[in-house]
Amino acid sequence: MRIDVDGGRITGVTPGSPRSGTVLDGLTLPGFANGHSHAFHRALRGRTHHERGTFWTWRERMYALAARLDPDAYYRLARGVYAEMVLGGYTSVGEFHYLHHAPGGKPYGDPNAMGAALRQAAADAGIRLTLLDTCYLAGGIGVEPDEVQRRFSDGTASAWASRVAALAEDEQFRVGGAIHSVRAVPADQLSEVDNGVPGHRPLHIHLSEQRAENEQCEAATGFTPTGLLGDHGVLDERLTVVHATHLTDRDVRWLGEFRVGACFCPTTERDLGDGIGPARALRDAGVRLSVGSDSNAVVDAFEETRALELDDRLASEERGRFTAEELLAAGTDHATIGWDEVGALAEGAGADFVTVTLDSVRTAGIEPSGVLFAASGADVRHVVVAGREVVREGVHQLVERPETVLAKEIEALWQS
Repeated sequence: MRIDVDGGRITGVTPGSPRSGTVLDGLTLPGFANGHSHAFHRALRGRTHHERGTFWTWRERMYALAARLDPDAYYRLARGVYAEMVLGGYTSVGEFHYLHHAPGGKPYGDPNAMGAALRQAAADAGIRLTLLDTCYLAGGIGVEPDEVQRRFSDGTASAWASRVAALAEDEQFRVGGAIHSVRAVPADQLSEVDNGVPGHRPLHIHLSEQRAENEQCEAATGFTPTGLLGDHGVLDERLTVVHATHLTDRDVRWLGEFRVGACFCPTTERDLGDGIGPARALRDAGVRLSVGSDSNAVVDAFEETRALELDDRLASEERGRFTAEELLAAGTDHATIGWDEVGALAEGAGADFVTVTLDSVRTAGIEPSGVLFAASGADVRHVVVAGREVVREGVHQLVERPETVLAKEIEALWQS
């Protein structure tokens, strides 16, 4: 297969062509999309997994880490994380970004300094970035933000929207919005956040990740989190709900009726003991599915994508919950983070593709249709993003030894 590229777009796809130009040996697929990431959580990997407790106890360790970051440290860490993502098969990432201000909530001289750090890190690592700038106003339903959470807050939804409006896009950087959760944005400001994001840009929200979130929301409002979003007019096709773990049957119907998207993060949901969401039921109801690495406890596009099927097998006690085509569509859904033109090997599409070796100990002898179940990020040999070869023969071409970068920055953070 010959793929012609010009200006970051695929201009032709010709089967049966002789080899010429840049040769990519292996099975070539569309680039994978990481629909939900918190880059700084990568510094928790291998440091919290052995601890007993719940999501809420883990969150205390995460907050302690958040308090240590400034724009320079965030840039250095995120650059390594984004390089790891490209090596693992991702060509775009949606960064669910709420670490906005200095400790105590004081804005930096540039109010978007932390977002700018992420933008530069992604550019230097060669990955498309959608900054899902997140509105975070409360420490819980009816609770003021605590000392750490004040870093996350702009005070009001209108102040948040004004800050986000100053972010300018470019060829590999786009801006979307996010409601952190129904715990962190008061109900009377949900629609204001929704209106603060241009209609052609994505809007995301953490939804029903924890049973406690549902219980608190119903006690305070009489609605499930999904029902509350519907009551305030936030449910629509550009919305993606992240996790969607603990839903009622009625929630599933609502999400399907409004053609909402759902982003599952299986490796993080396992790590935090969240539970297993109703992926098949949501897909059958008409919900678009995507996946993300979330806390980056694992960064591997193949592991995240096949986990959509494997976790649903555990919940249903049945095999074959999704076809290979459905899984690939979920794993390569760039539209959920605003890159509608990316995700297909077709003329006119963005030139993002990933080549996987078929002769490793994991992939030797497989049928190509089984690659999502057999391969891992270690089998990625070449990655092209917007027509630019970012990974060649398994080596990142822009960031030298990302593992060394990550080790140095994470150690420095925990010693600070």
